[in-house]
Parts: sequence; structure tokens; C-alpha cells
Amino acid sequence: GLAKFGPGKHLARLEAESFKEQGNAFYVKKDYAEAFNYYTKAIDMCPKNASYYGNRAATLMMLCRYRDALEDCQQAVRLDNTFIKGHLREGKCHLLLGNAMAASRCFQRVLELESDNSQAQQELKNAESILEYERMAEIGFEKRDFRMVVFCMDRALDSASACHKFKILKAECLALLGRYPEAQSVASDILRMDSTNADALYVRGLCLYYEDCIDKAVQFFVQALRMAPDHDKARLACRNAKALKAKKEEGNKAFKEGNYEAAYELYSEALTIDPNNIKTNAKLYCNRATVGSKLKKLEQAIEDCTKAIKLDETYIKAYLRRAQCYMDTEQYEEAVRDYEKVYQTEKTKEHKQLLKNAQLELKKSKRKDYYKILGVDKKATEEEIKKAYRKRALLHHPDRHSGASAEVQKEEEKKFKEVGEAFSVLSDPKKKSRYDTGQDLEDDGMNMGDFDANNIFKAFFGGPGGFSFEGNICSV
Repeated sequence: GLAKFGPGKHLARLEAESFKEQGNAFYVKKDYAEAFNYYTKAIDMCPKNASYYGNRAATLMMLCRYRDALEDCQQAVRLDNTFIKGHLREGKCHLLLGNAMAASRCFQRVLELESDNSQAQQELKNAESILEYERMAEIGFEKRDFRMVVFCMDRALDSASACHKFKILKAECLALLGRYPEAQSVASDILRMDSTNADALYVRGLCLYYEDCIDKAVQFFVQALRMAPDHDKARLACRNAKALKAKKEEGNKAFKEGNYEAAYELYSEALTIDPNNIKTNAKLYCNRATVGSKLKKLEQAIEDCTKAIKLDETYIKAYLRRAQCYMDTEQYEEAVRDYEKVYQTEKTKEHKQLLKNAQLELKKSKRKDYYKILGVDKKATEEEIKKAYRKRALLHHPDRHSGASAEVQKEEEKKFKEVGEAFSVLSDPKKKSRYDTGQDLEDDGMNMGDFDANNIFKAFFGGPGGFSFEGNICSV
């Protein structure tokens, strides 16, 4: 009975061979689409021929359709387990798709069939190095060494160029490093080929989230979760984004209402939500610094500005806030340094004026501080200045220390002179105004060359007979 089917089968085989030959001709001409069509016709005629599947797999690989190629390779080696090219191509597809373990098994099978197959030996090494890069990347990610992960994924992608998983991990780390355009472009490439790829949607969202476009980011996270409801990273990022936005807005509201203690707490809570969100956290530190300076926690405010700047070196607002805190704590050199940085970045009239003021305060701080010498506040009244002079002049008067050692006498005389000098300037409205505005610096000081502290003392205490130390010693 079989004889009936013999000639038909034989004809089919001949026709299939002819289709295969035509496929080969197109393959050589690099017309892979046509080659694919002819190999498919050959397979339809003879579905049990391993080499046809092998040929079509090679064509699909040239068309970068590695998953389809993999199915053909698997079918080929199912039909003929000794088909070396089939095993090699299957391994190569696994490798390109980033599945190094499965690839290793295929190349080992080739070496069992042909121990000196150099292609299998080389590809096996490639598979092993991919596994090693995966291990290193995992350790790098745990240690938050995202540069290391990007490096490992780049190396792995040299052999596994079609692996979405590696591309996504690289893109995620680029986003974590603040390299958003690069991360976006990797994610966009994947979405062009596969518009429903949840991982790529997640990375797009992540970039927006880290650039402080929180509402847009949430839309991408929601889309990713629609495609893959068990996408843990997208779920966590979505939760963080919503929580961060809500907490930041609560803090802003409390601040606007003048409730600074509450605002400080809310900003502090917001800072614990996601340490990876550099841009938003920089803003939160700067906001908390603003609140801190309102609460007179100036050192804390300076620290918060420094943290904001560490996260975002281009953050002008944080430099301005820190400079103001430095001014308020009389750290003028630091203030000048910050204002210089700001002015170099944004050369505005306002920034120039701030820098000038700080430079003037720095100059003023380097001359004698008459207020400090008298022990009074810069806002002291005329009466307070007089009172302070009386107290200090009597305290340091040379007559009072006539019995002391020469060293003490010299020190006290110096202080007595400084107290007189301070009083002569601060008790004269014109001189005081010039001193306060720093005008005295511009015309080489107050010219105290011919100054005599005793004359000031006598004038204040009413002439030669107006004061006797013995009688007045208690008034100190």
C-alpha cells in the first residue's frame, strides 16, 4: 500500500528542495524576507526536515527576529538531535536574548557531538562572561554602585544585544545616576519594538519622576501596571511618587500658613520616602533650610543647603539660601564664596549686589568691631552706648591697674584705648553712620592717628576734677 505514496512523497521532497535552493539564493543576496518565504514553502512541503528549520532560523536571525528563530532551532534539533548547526543557532539565539544558562547547555551539547568545535568553545566563553557580568551587576545594584551596573550591562549587551532585561537594568541605573536623556532613549528604543513593554514604561516613568514631573510619571507607572499587574518596581515607584507629592504639598501648605514647626516635620518625613529621588530631595532640603532659618536653626539650615547642593550642584536657590544663612551667622568668607558661585552662574544685577554686600561685610568684619569692644548690640541706643563706655572705660583705666604687672598694665592700656576709640566713633552720629555702612573702609579708615583715649575719658567724666578713682570704684 505504501508504494502508492512513494512517488508523491518523492515529488514533494524534490519540490521542497527546489524551494530551499531558491531560499538559499535569496539568502546569499541578503534578501532575507524572500528567503524566509521560500524556506517556509519548503517546510510546508516537508515539515519533518530539520535543515529547513535550520535555514529559516538563520534567516530569522538576520531579520533580528530571535524569538521566532529560537522556535525554529528547537524544532530542528527535536527532529535531529545531532544537528550541530541547529544546536549552535539555538545557543546563539539564547545568548542574544540574554539567556546565558540555556545558551551554555546548547554549546555544551555541540561539544559533546564535536569536541573541537571552535565556535562552540568561543560562544561558551561568551555565555560564561555574561553570567559573570550579571553576577557583578547584581552586587553593584545592591551596593548602589550604579555606574558599575551600567558598565556590566554594556559588556553583557555586546553578546546579548537583543536582551530587554539587560537594557532595562542599564536604563534604570542611568536614571538613578541622573543621566535621564540616555535612560529615556534606551526605554524609547524598546517601546518602538514593543509598545506594551511594562519595564520600558516603568523606566520612562522613573525618568519623569526623578526629574520632578510627578503627575506625568504616575501615568507611566499606572500604564506599566496595566500591562504587568505584578510589576513590583512600578507599584513601589507609583506609591512613592504619590506619597512624596502629597507630603511635599502638605509641607508647603504649613509653611505658607506660617506653621514652621509643622512644615519642618513634614519636609523631614518627605525626605525619608525615597532616597533615590535626587531632584525632589534637593528641593525638600532647601525648603527645610528655609523653614530652619525662620526657626533660627541657622547651622541646621546651612547643613540642609549643603545636602541640597551635594544632590544638585546647579541648584542656585540652595546657594542663595546658604549664603544668606552665612551672612546671618557672620560667616562672611563662606557667604562671599557662595555669592561668587551664584554670580558666575547667573550674572544678574541682583546677584551682583548680593555679592557686593557680602564682600563689604567681609571687609567690615576684618576691621575692629567697635560694638564688640563696647559689648553692645549693633542696634544699641545712644544711652546704651554711653552706659557701656562708662562701664568698660572704668574697668580698663590705667589708674585702676597701677599695681599690676607691666604685662597686665600694657594689656589693659590697649583695651582702654580701644574702648575710647570705639566710643568716639559710635557716639558721633556721622562717624557711626560711616562705620555702619562701611564707608570708612573706602577712604582708608577713620584716621585714628592723633587719637587720645584720655581726652575722651576726661570729656566724658567731666574734666580733670570731675572723677576720682578712689571715690568711684564701686560704679564699675
